Parts: sequence; structure tokens; C-alpha cells
Amino acid sequence: MPKDLDASVKRLLSQLEASDTPYLLVGGLALLRYVAGRNTEDIDLVMALGDARRVPDLEIKGHDHDFAQASFQGLAVDLLLTSNALFERIRRRHADTMDYLGHHVPVVSATGLVALKLYALPSLYRQGEHAKVQLYEGDIAMLLQAQPIEIERVFAELTSAVSATDLAELRTIHAEIAARLVRGDRFGAAGTTSKGLG
Repeated sequence: MPKDLDASVKRLLSQLEASDTPYLLVGGLALLRYVAGRNTEDIDLVMALGDARRVPDLEIKGHDHDFAQASFQGLAVDLLLTSNALFERIRRRHADTMDYLGHHVPVVSATGLVALKLYALPSLYRQGEHAKVQLYEGDIAMLLQAQPIEIERVFAELTSAVSATDLAELRTIHAEIAARLVRGDRFGAAGTTSKGLG
């Protein structure tokens, strides 16, 4: 893992620009556009596998239909492949832009990011990836609290991407997260001091 994440990401963004490669920034770096405090050690991009193979110094380590693992000069790069219909829709319908490290970067919208986080949950639950489940549900909570999320638009995108049973469970998870956010106001407004155990 490179010691200087920003420098590595900047070099990759320069290569993507120079090769005129379509992509969308997602994952932890995209999340930082909307909420503070999330650490990340890699970069996540929505991209076509064929386009990824044409980017100089981007080495594909392995892939399946939906995902690819790659590295760029020691930087871990996770690719969400546009062969997955949901990822391609997110790239087309939920793209925004931000200035990052001197680059004009296409970045997923907050609504698209919630859709991607929810989409990942059924697989994470089935694999017993409880730490990632908590992380992703925490990300969703932060986004819901910080941004005006079009939640029915999220579920509209997910309808054709997950089973009806999974969609119903994701609606339940969203309702539980939303209820926790409401309960967060129980002890007073944010920023009030407390006399904890000393």
C-alpha cells in the first residue's frame, strides 16, 4: 500500500484523464464528499473491464462478472464493472462531479452511493461479513443524516437488481437505520455537553 494515498490517486486520475477512460468514483473516497471521518486505503471505480485494461499501469489481478481487483503502482483499486446492470445505471444516472487533487472527477451522487451500499448488504450478510455490514450500515446512516436522499429512487434502482425478498429486507434495514437517527435526538441537540464518568 503506498504511503501517500493522495499522490497515488492523483497519478491514477491523471492516467484516466490522459486515456479518456469513462469511470465513476464510488466507495470511501466518494463518501468523503458527503460526510467526514471515513478512512479508506484504496479507490473504488465503476468502469468497463475493457476500458480498465487499456489504462496504463492498471494491472487487473482477477475479476468475475461484477467486480475486478486491480492495482495501480501499488495502489489497490476495486472495480465495479459495468457488465452489472445496476452499476452501469448508477454510472449513467447518478453521476455528479467534484474537484479533487486538481482533477475534475466524476463522482457518484449521495443517492447512488446509498443504492450501492444497500445492494452490497445481502451478500455481506450471507457471507457473515459482520464488520463490513456494520461499516456499510454506518455509511448509510451518515449519508441519510447529512444529505437529502431520494430513498424511493434508491429502491426503484434496486428493484431489478435484487430479489423481492431481499428488497423487502433492505426496506426494513433502511427503516431501522432511519428510526435510529430519529432516536439520536432523544437526549438533546447535537453539540450539548454531558457530565460523563470521570
